[in-house]
Amino acid sequence: RTNSMGINLANDAQLRDLSTKINAAVKPWSAQPLVPGASAFGGSVKVTNPADRREAVGEYLAASEANVRQALANGVKAQPGWDALPAASRAVILEKAADLLEARTPEYMAMCVKEAGKSLSASVAEVREAVDFLRYYACQARELFAPVKLPGPTGESNQLTLHGRGVFVCISPWNFPLAIYLGQVAAALAAGNAVIAKPAEQTTLVAFAATKLLHEAGIPEDVLQFLPGDGATVGAGLTRDPRVAGVAFTGSNETAWAINRTLAARNSPIASLIAETGGQNALIADSSALPEQVVKDAVASAFDSAGQRCSAARVLFVQDDIADKVMHMLAGAMDELVIGDPGLLSTDVGPVIDEDAKRGLEAHAARMDKEARLIHIAKLPESCANGCFVAPRAYELKSLSQLDREVFGPILHVVRWKADQLDQVINDINGTGFGLTLGIHSRIDATVQHIAKHVRVGNCYVNRNQIGAVVGVQPFGGEGLSGTGPKAGGPHYLPKFATERTLTVNTTAAGGNASLLTLAE
Repeated sequence: RTNSMGINLANDAQLRDLSTKINAAVKPWSAQPLVPGASAFGGSVKVTNPADRREAVGEYLAASEANVRQALANGVKAQPGWDALPAASRAVILEKAADLLEARTPEYMAMCVKEAGKSLSASVAEVREAVDFLRYYACQARELFAPVKLPGPTGESNQLTLHGRGVFVCISPWNFPLAIYLGQVAAALAAGNAVIAKPAEQTTLVAFAATKLLHEAGIPEDVLQFLPGDGATVGAGLTRDPRVAGVAFTGSNETAWAINRTLAARNSPIASLIAETGGQNALIADSSALPEQVVKDAVASAFDSAGQRCSAARVLFVQDDIADKVMHMLAGAMDELVIGDPGLLSTDVGPVIDEDAKRGLEAHAARMDKEARLIHIAKLPESCANGCFVAPRAYELKSLSQLDREVFGPILHVVRWKADQLDQVINDINGTGFGLTLGIHSRIDATVQHIAKHVRVGNCYVNRNQIGAVVGVQPFGGEGLSGTGPKAGGPHYLPKFATERTLTVNTTAAGGNASLLTLAE
């Protein structure tokens, strides 16, 4: 497949062109439910910039219960026709969408910056990942959804085909409001399902624009519908309906459990649930690791995107022999972080998504101030006063047991370990029940192999940071409390959205196996 185009942020000419296009794209954005036949929507919701809540970004109209019912009826009616369309034809539409999205990169970057508070570099990566998802699942559909001839005795033909399950609900998060949103939707569409998409409430505007782009590319409006709104009205209303054949979800464990219970309580065909949830992601560094590299990768893994990545490092386990040096260097590196407006190229750390997130992180920091040793706290500039900013922090813990949940933000926890405690470190990590990402820093191959063999995680990275999984290269997803699998952006993802059918024909009933006449004597 064609690789997504990047932008050289070190090239002055490209930067000037990008800046002009991003500034031209900024406007008051709006969104509303996209449901053919629907008219009466819910209330209006104002959207403001998380980096400066005084700045209005746009507004959207939330979906009503009537919109949910209409969308389900539309999807059930439209899905058979979409499934009957050859997979190659569905793939062409997704590839056209990828081309359109790539051509409009600055517009979608602007929305990621203003609505989601993502930095410019993160916004470039966001658009590229979305483009890659569209092209990857298009290629996968062509390959996996072609009829497969199966072996059988002479006088019989056997064929296996994949088909869409029906109506799929895609519930996406705010931290990757374009890439994960389009990844879920594209996979469900490629497999022949009708899709009802519910984006996170915090990032409705960019999801609306992405949905309109898919319609422009050729996805029928009744095959892909868009329902913004809260979980109680939209999410619960969809997942409890017996017409829903499957749910793709990325978000918290609590919401995933609620969806699972709701689906299980229905007296209807058992739905497919694909859930990617959280992680208590660790980075293990032994005494052979280069301290400079450990610190560089720990800072990127913990504080990039203000720590709001599913893959972000939450706990750094550092061997006691180098722990003091690493923590000293970590404090110095944190002082170099630029915190502020994500629309500025110089910014390293932007805001967290909203006030609820900020309050939760500050409450955790207050607990850590009492129960752990503060290694360092970065200074927030005065320019952050009107935004949802949380100062990056690092704390030294006595043990991993001091953390009882994932802390989704720019807070890194550090734990020392001695040379004879590696297996205990591994057991402690496995004991959390999470299994999403792991970083290993060591120059000893046997140590790397030992850790990789015994830690139960979905994505393991050695001597690099542990964020930024690439579609088709590092399929992303965890195990245990981190999700159901299969991995997004991997070869096993698309079949989870499909059902299998076999066709067996007794060819002797029509005069025998004509292929035998072509065999050489």
